[in-house]
Amino acid sequence: MTIFLCGFMGCGKSTIGLKLAQKLNCNFIDMDNYIEQQAGMTIPEIFEKFGENYFRDLETNAVQELAHHEGVIACGGGAMLREINANFARKTGHVILLDVPFRTCYFRIADSDRPIVKQNTRQQLQNLYNKRYVIYKKHCTHVIDASHSVTISIQNILNTLGIEIEEK
Repeated sequence: MTIFLCGFMGCGKSTIGLKLAQKLNCNFIDMDNYIEQQAGMTIPEIFEKFGENYFRDLETNAVQELAHHEGVIACGGGAMLREINANFARKTGHVILLDVPFRTCYFRIADSDRPIVKQNTRQQLQNLYNKRYVIYKKHCTHVIDASHSVTISIQNILNTLGIEIEEK
């Protein structure tokens, strides 16, 4: 099974994804790290040298490559915005939106070096969140309230997918 976690920057995709993969005893891949390894440069460098559209094309390639890996994939904040990516991911697995309020996401990303965060004001990021949220909801297979603890969020995912894990 492949589980794609999507949502706005700072919603917990990487943190929840890693712990979920550990709980399921499967692989975890952070798509942004994967893209950086494939490109041989950081995401800020990709944006600076080639622009956002080029990066979004790299995300599309990554979705198609990673869809064939069993495990949990933490998508970049924009990966499930393209319908082609969402369609491909839904055909090969589950696309789970980690639903977290903007204020929580902003608190987590405000001091980051993410190109989109550095180039926009809080209000512009709020507008981007609102625009993306509608698309995430349209493109996902499940919505999980991830505003609680990591443990509760993981349990919500497992319950939604009908996965029971015996504790040792």
